[in-house]
Amino acid sequence: MDSSIHQWGDLFLQVLARLPLTIFMLIASLIIGLVLGTLIAIIRIKKVPVLHQLMTVFISFSRCTPLLVQLFLIYFGLPQLLAAFGIYINDVTPLIFAIATFALHISAYLAEVIRSAYLAVGENQLEACYSVGMTYPQALRRVILPQAFVLALPNMGNTIIELLKDTTLAFTIGVVDIMGQVRLIIGNNYGLGMFQVYVVISIVYWGTCAMIEVLIHQIEKRFKKGHVNVAKS
Repeated sequence: MDSSIHQWGDLFLQVLARLPLTIFMLIASLIIGLVLGTLIAIIRIKKVPVLHQLMTVFISFSRCTPLLVQLFLIYFGLPQLLAAFGIYINDVTPLIFAIATFALHISAYLAEVIRSAYLAVGENQLEACYSVGMTYPQALRRVILPQAFVLALPNMGNTIIELLKDTTLAFTIGVVDIMGQVRLIIGNNYGLGMFQVYVVISIVYWGTCAMIEVLIHQIEKRFKKGHVNVAKS
């Protein structure tokens, strides 16, 4: 009995040891994807010639092809493409390819979330800002973006959770994250069956997603409260 408990505890510790790397992939991909997604959303909202059409195709491709295929395209295809121009990136760590793929993938979803939230605020808000002498950047910073951010938070939270689950694919190109660690554990056969191993990993991901949900909910409550206070003032 004590031996079994010790094995379970050791298994949890081994899986949790790779959680920081998974969180790092999540945060890095999210930050890059948010920046790219915002730029794509602006391009689509303003209907910038040529770029608008290109971004529409990019979003369609990102949303309609499996993420695993996109990961392999970046990991195996990008080095070959750059090598044709005399640029060699074969020594780049697989982690960079994983982050780049996840960032590009999530940017397509975030672009649509940001664009729909921006449009939901309404043009009348923008016209009201112009009527009191605000410039477009001032209107964005003071009125449009704060309201759009509150509207976008629930969908952004769902997208972040989906991204966390998507990071499980990183092990396919050699990144030793949580799933990569599980492969090592199963390969070394520490005395626990595969069922127990996947029970542990499901609990770890479940707990991490639950914490993200709580965090997003608290941020949403705080911003909504702040928005109400601003409106009353």
